[in-house]
Amino acid sequence: MGASGSKPDKVVQELPDDENYFGLENFGNTCYCNSVLQTLYFCRPFREQVLHYGARLQAAAANSRQLPPENMLTCLADLFLQVNGQKRKCGYVSPRRFVSRVKAENALFSSYMHQDAHEFLNWLLNDISEALEKEGRSAARRVSRDCSRSSSRASSRGASPTKARSPTKAATGAAMNARSPSLQLLSQAATKAAAARNRPVRTWVHDLFQGKLVNETRCLQCETVTSREEDFYDLSLEIDQNCSLTSCLRNFSSTETLDAEDKFFCDQCGCLQEAQKRMRLARLPPVLCLHLKRFKYMESLGRMKKLMHRVTFPWELKMINTTDDCPDADSAYELFAVVVHMGAHPNHGHYVALVRTPCGQWVCFDDEQVNAITEAQVQSVFGHTQDWHPTREDQPGLHADHGYILMYQRVQQAGQSRQQQQQPRELHT
Repeated sequence: MGASGSKPDKVVQELPDDENYFGLENFGNTCYCNSVLQTLYFCRPFREQVLHYGARLQAAAANSRQLPPENMLTCLADLFLQVNGQKRKCGYVSPRRFVSRVKAENALFSSYMHQDAHEFLNWLLNDISEALEKEGRSAARRVSRDCSRSSSRASSRGASPTKARSPTKAATGAAMNARSPSLQLLSQAATKAAAARNRPVRTWVHDLFQGKLVNETRCLQCETVTSREEDFYDLSLEIDQNCSLTSCLRNFSSTETLDAEDKFFCDQCGCLQEAQKRMRLARLPPVLCLHLKRFKYMESLGRMKKLMHRVTFPWELKMINTTDDCPDADSAYELFAVVVHMGAHPNHGHYVALVRTPCGQWVCFDDEQVNAITEAQVQSVFGHTQDWHPTREDQPGLHADHGYILMYQRVQQAGQSRQQQQQPRELHT
């Protein structure tokens, strides 16, 4: 894979920062993949972790150490290193190895059909975290084996030879006291390593993207509250005509009454009862990924339909305006990327990524093409104030570019530097 030349955008070339702005070649309906990759590359803490991982792989290869088998993470690290290492500011690269791996790993993405960018993002984050978890468990097993071997060797060294002269009682006690601490520490280390193999491994993907929801259901008869915690990498939000992102988030946590045919089976009452249900945000991640549910199955049509609703979203999202009982409700987030779906139908169209640079300039990544855009152009993907209903699948219509995935990053806290926020770290084991 090598960088190829396309006519670079003059504004992008002259941006006052040290970023590389490289498009990605489309291999036939891979725009869903390219747009998601651009948003992840310009998610600074995520990029730094992937580059750190890639550098470790390169160091291991240079020292002839065993490398993990090729997977989505190794291919992603190779691609990010390639873009990050370019000497030019603009151009495009061919993510051939990465796309080939995607098709090999997931049959859903192996065809040339139109794919869903949100499904791909969710699958990719889960696949990467699983690869890191597997490495973490392998590291724990190695530590456990090493501790067991060290303990075994220490025990064999401490055993007295059968034909040796018996030491005095004082000498024996001194020897045991000298050996016991090291054997005890080794035993403790082996126990901790064994416990680490059995508990979930938390990775930097979890640290960046994973939040927590609490699904609460309150029986209206006995007032018993049933709670269930759920982890999430993104929030999928229902949308309405002429709404805002803030109202969508408010509705996400609103209370719903379960009655009639939707009654709740209460374990305390032992029967179906009317109840109130809500999804409560319990923990927010540093990188908040929001998915607008623009594709909906319509029973009257017997098929999926794209909702052309106008949904406004802010540059800065204050969570205190969307929830009142989340511990992170005082968090503020800045918008740094938008995945846009272009087209009037769920099974056709195109994806592009809009990214905000460190200096505040917005840039559009449309596969190989990279161009500077204005804030007004970003706002143009909010949607329409009135719905448009084409009569035919191939009928050209109004401007149909809509924000689909919104990526926000938590504003750094006072007294915490950007370096502290983005510092790469090793796996939690």
